[in-house]
Amino acid sequence: MNDFDYNPPTEPWLDTIYKDKDMIVFNKPAGILSVPGRDIERHDSIYSRLLAKHPNSHTVHRLDLATSGVIIFALRKDAERALKMQFQERETKKIYYARVFGHVKNKTGCIDVALSKDTDNPPKHKIALETGKACKTFYEVISYGKQSTLVKLMPVTGRTHQLRLHMLAIGHPILGDDFYADPVALALSPRLLLHATEISIKHPYTKKMVCFKTEVPFIEPDALQ
Repeated sequence: MNDFDYNPPTEPWLDTIYKDKDMIVFNKPAGILSVPGRDIERHDSIYSRLLAKHPNSHTVHRLDLATSGVIIFALRKDAERALKMQFQERETKKIYYARVFGHVKNKTGCIDVALSKDTDNPPKHKIALETGKACKTFYEVISYGKQSTLVKLMPVTGRTHQLRLHMLAIGHPILGDDFYADPVALALSPRLLLHATEISIKHPYTKKMVCFKTEVPFIEPDALQ
């Protein structure tokens, strides 16, 4: 992780979308870790806040520090196994929105570009066509700003930094991406404009499909975007 001053947002402390005896769903803001970091200075996270209220809760997936949106935790061990398996087996349906630099020409497409760890620059990852792990993301253009495009992203796989690198691979880095964006795209937003807006998953107890959604905080572009 880059060196930075970690000051996670505290209002609201936890933005709860849904809760029952098996699971709890939050709208994670940008700028807070999903789980505690290694250093005591980075202990504050969505999960550590949850543990203070529900000591028997469990993680089932994560969002990057800079990414906002829907994140799910299990409140019982049986629910953890059922939920985690769905993420591992790619049975969940995830939808993200991103605002990317430039105007994406093709209105829809599929990005099939392999990725791997960048061992020379951790925690970054990199495009590795020959040696990387297979990754696939479908996208759809939603609207255009002055210098940007709002895109809907539907990842099939869930590799680290997949959406950031896949948009970079087609020449349109996500605005505010301090890992991969060029200086111009980085300067257009004070935060990474990537939001997990929707997750559909089978409920661990009822076995029925449930869908959790949050509003995208950057639907409308700022004047410079």
